[in-house]
Formats: sequence, structure tokens, C-alpha cells
Amino acid sequence: MESSSTASGGSTRREATRQKLYEAAVTLIAEQGFSATTVDEIAERAGVAKGTVYYNFASKSVLFEELLRHGVGLLAASLREAAEKTARDGGSKVDALDAMIRAGLVFIDRYPAFTQLYVAEMWRTNRAWQSTLMVVRQQAVSVVEDVLREGVANGEFSDEIDVPLTASALVGMVLVAALDWQSFQPERSLDDVHAALSRLLQGRVSGPGRR
Repeated sequence: MESSSTASGGSTRREATRQKLYEAAVTLIAEQGFSATTVDEIAERAGVAKGTVYYNFASKSVLFEELLRHGVGLLAASLREAAEKTARDGGSKVDALDAMIRAGLVFIDRYPAFTQLYVAEMWRTNRAWQSTLMVVRQQAVSVVEDVLREGVANGEFSDEIDVPLTASALVGMVLVAALDWQSFQPERSLDDVHAALSRLLQGRVSGPGRR
């Protein structure tokens, strides 16, 4: 039996290896597409043996599915943390949404290749991992839905808001605006982009609340 410290060290090393494989895979697939990317290339980019890829993931498709889960899980966690911090600081639900917009922009700025890949895959319908994609998408959207529902319940938002559609629209706004920023307006700062989306949020979501 391994000691707890040895087991912990092994787990940490494995997670570090998997992180290398995620980063290598997402960069290569974003550059040249899923079909054109080989396991050999992923291993080479990650600096590991080909067998290490198969030790951690049964196939390239499994690696990609886990990549989606991992990336969107990080995004959802950052959104949730932003909302919870706003609540602890006594902010409103609009403040929470605004903080989530910034958290989303920070995430996309840090992981641009993953974001490009995720948005591209959202429009494909013939992938084996389509069901996984829908599950992880909802993981991120549901965090925004929770804040919107709380805002409706406390009267901050109009009860006419379509919560699922509004949440999807807010997540989509951040994704598309951020990709446009990085591709076509890279001279703009994150603060500048956040300010523009914040003004849009204030005009489109906040309102008189219930009547």
C-alpha cells in the first residue's frame, strides 16, 4: 500500500500530466482541427510518450470529451466564485452578473484556444461527444440562471424575464464579444471590453423589477 503522502504525490503528478495533455490537445485542435490532429502530435506537444496519452485517456475522443468537461468546469467555477464573492460583499444581482461577465472575460483571455474550440464545437451536430457538450454547456449557463432566478425572486429583475434564454444570451454575449475582441480588436484592454459589456448589461437586464 502507498502512504498517503506518496499517493498524494502520484495524484498531483498525474494531474500535472493531464493538464499538459489538455493544453497540448486544445492548442493543436484549435490550430488544425480534431480529425487532423494525431495522438503522436499531442504527445510530442505535451512532451510525453505516446503511451502516456493512452494511460490517461482511452482514445483521442475521450481526451477531447474530458477536455471539454475540464475547461467548462473551470469556467463555471470562476463564474460561481464571482457571484458568491459579490453576494458576500453585499452587492446586487446585477453586480453579480457584472462580476460574472468580467470573470468570463478573464477566463477567455487566459484560455483563448479553448474558447475558440468550444464555440466552434457548439455549432457541430455530428460529433460523438455532442451529448457531453450539451451537459457541460448547461453547467456554465445554470450558474447564470441561478443569479437571474434569485434576482426575479427578490424583485430586482422583472418577472417577465425568460431566465433560461437570458442566461444563454449573457453567456453567448461574453463568448462572442471576447472572441471578436481578441481576433479583431486586440488593442483594446480587458477593462475596456468589460466596461462596454457592463453598460449593455445595465441597459438590457436591470430594470424596475416587479410591478
